[in-house]
Amino acid sequence: MKNSHFPYRGKALKTLIVAGASMGAMAGSISAQAQSSVTLYGVLDDSIAYVNNQKGHSNVYLRQGNLYASKFGFKGAEDLGGGTSAIFELQAGFDPNNGTASSAGLLFNRQAYLGLQNRTWGTLTMGRQYTPYFLLVGPLASSTYLTGATGAHPGDIDSLDTTVRINNSLTWTSPNWQGLSASALYGLSGIPGSVGAGQTWSGAVRYAIGGVNLAAGYLRMNNTGRTVNFDPGATGSFATSALNAGYLSARAVQNAAVAGTWTTGGLTLGLTYTNVEYLSGGYSAFRDTAVFNTYAALAAYRFTPAFDVAAGYAWTLASKANGVSSAARYQQVSLKQAYHFSKRTTLYALQAWQHASGQTLGSNGAIVDAVPDVGDSQNSTPSSTRSQFVGMLGIATVF
Repeated sequence: MKNSHFPYRGKALKTLIVAGASMGAMAGSISAQAQSSVTLYGVLDDSIAYVNNQKGHSNVYLRQGNLYASKFGFKGAEDLGGGTSAIFELQAGFDPNNGTASSAGLLFNRQAYLGLQNRTWGTLTMGRQYTPYFLLVGPLASSTYLTGATGAHPGDIDSLDTTVRINNSLTWTSPNWQGLSASALYGLSGIPGSVGAGQTWSGAVRYAIGGVNLAAGYLRMNNTGRTVNFDPGATGSFATSALNAGYLSARAVQNAAVAGTWTTGGLTLGLTYTNVEYLSGGYSAFRDTAVFNTYAALAAYRFTPAFDVAAGYAWTLASKANGVSSAARYQQVSLKQAYHFSKRTTLYALQAWQHASGQTLGSNGAIVDAVPDVGDSQNSTPSSTRSQFVGMLGIATVF
């Protein structure tokens, strides 16, 4: 039967079908080789907080970013073929209570980097990034299980929470070699004629086998030698609190840490040791190297997929230096309870108590009594007495 609407016959029809199939296959191949994705993600976290003493007064207020930091971001990847992908991430922190950015003048204050990722050779990225010290050791420390707000070691003195990011940095991270991973970072100061001024170095390794995780890391942030306090122009920056207020003029800050966790069933136990040194230099307002050693333990238990709890203890000891004969001591106990309504939304409660004793240097260089500074939530509002208690009830949702 003749079909006037389809004029092709015989070999001509076969040729057309084959050509169309070939073009479709080529298009599919090109699409597969150039697959790309961009993801928008974020977190909203807020709580009602109570503090028994903030610079001499109790306070009830709303505080964001306790269980997780409130943030939004974009991340993407493009398959370049041969096991290599181009990747990027942009991440901005904000305060949902007033809508402001977490860091004035910095749009993507938390992270901003791009690079290449290869299944065999690892990942090379450049931009504003977290350190290997934090990324490999931090997940095994108390700030991960107990939150940084009340679970970070006193004042986040050892930078194992999300307070340190490095500008102008290059980072290489290995693939996973049968449970072993490694990473190294270098922050370029960009100061003409002074390559070493303001630069940052960091390296870390982690090994995981079964329920055991072990990690060790190092971080050194150099000052620029151009200002009395730690220069904002340096590639690195760190949390400032009542613990280190007298040592912000250091020519360099060195951090070293080892941590380990053991998990069986719903139970996780962990130990961490950190050493922090503030090195004196020509612009420093103190004479001797100041050392802070922290010993910490944690325990976490998941009763059900929806409910988990955690507890931690941290003991931070400062060195006798710069005229201080009774060195500062900080003891902190932290608790967390979390109920997960879903994979996205969590209701949480946090409690922490810290006690300080001994003496340290104040921001003016004088010897002062040490005062407590729970986690990293009270860095700008330490207690006026020897003890401080913080309690929070909050909700967090992830998108």
